Amino acid sequence: MSLYAGRFGTLQRYIGRKYLIAFGINFVVLVALIFMVDFSENARRFSTVPGYSSSVMAFLTILKIPELVQVTIPFVILIASMSTLMGLNRKYELVIARASGLSAWQFLTPLLISNLVIGVLSVGALNPLGAYTAKLGTEVAAEVGFGGGLRSASNNAPWLRQITDEGSAIIGGRSSTENGKVLNKVTILRINDDNTVRDRVDADKATLTDGFWVLENARITTNNQPVESQEQLLIKTNLQAEFIEETFASADSVSFFELPGKIDAANSFGLKANAYAMKLHQLIALPALLVAMTLIAAMVSLTFVRFGQSLYSILGGILCGFLLYVVSELITAFGEAGSVPPIVAAWVPVIVASTIGTTVLLHKEDG
Repeated sequence: MSLYAGRFGTLQRYIGRKYLIAFGINFVVLVALIFMVDFSENARRFSTVPGYSSSVMAFLTILKIPELVQVTIPFVILIASMSTLMGLNRKYELVIARASGLSAWQFLTPLLISNLVIGVLSVGALNPLGAYTAKLGTEVAAEVGFGGGLRSASNNAPWLRQITDEGSAIIGGRSSTENGKVLNKVTILRINDDNTVRDRVDADKATLTDGFWVLENARITTNNQPVESQEQLLIKTNLQAEFIEETFASADSVSFFELPGKIDAANSFGLKANAYAMKLHQLIALPALLVAMTLIAAMVSLTFVRFGQSLYSILGGILCGFLLYVVSELITAFGEAGSVPPIVAAWVPVIVASTIGTTVLLHKEDG
């Protein structure tokens, strides 16, 4: 028994080592691909902007990589798992393992454990890093004059309306930094009592201080009047910094450890916390999702070589992963809208994928 256990442990370490090498190669290739594509696209868009330089653009692109990698980690897991199992199949190593009495679950264990650990590290380390670099990238982009051009789709700054003794105003910007306390490329519409627009104020930046918005390089446009410019303009506000922060901060810019506090704060202000709750439950479910991706890869990669390793089977595995991603995004939209409880929206795709993968593997293993 001890000899069998020793051989089994050696085999597991061997499979685990081959998988981690495959994962590392695919991860590095993914990061390089993301960098090249994102750098090329942003260089094309901003090469004519004053102050553009390749070094600054490369730095901004690097800052975006952790955020983008989080989205693609499940596909890295899928491809790495498929390539590892297919490689073992081509060399008849899985045939020998089965002939020695090992089941599919035994030689899948190193992959399942590795992906569980990768999922935990993604939640505990990569997610906080991505949240930090996303904020830093937005601030740097604003400082060099790119405004909100490099922000992600989820980072759009909303419009706010405030009412003070000076009247009402509608405030918006192309992007926000410091969780909404600083707006870049600001537009403010000041409204008369009869709901007509009194004037429009455009500014490079607006900073929320105690009781005021401080606008830099403001330009005031009034009907039939020449544009008036002011280096600094104060506009009274009764908006609280905490309220602004909860309104402007996107779920993707908040780390896993800060999300519970954000949910409580948003609820205390009467704001919808569905996006924060959805992100929190998705991160909690991520390790289980990576395990489900491993099971999907095993569905199409454990056929013996003598039966042929059909290209259709490989494409089928990739298609299953893509469909899981599409379904997850669709249910996520329902969860953020409040149509489906966030915990349900986060776990349903994981449970469905795990159930299908487990069922197919049981059928292959036991007939």
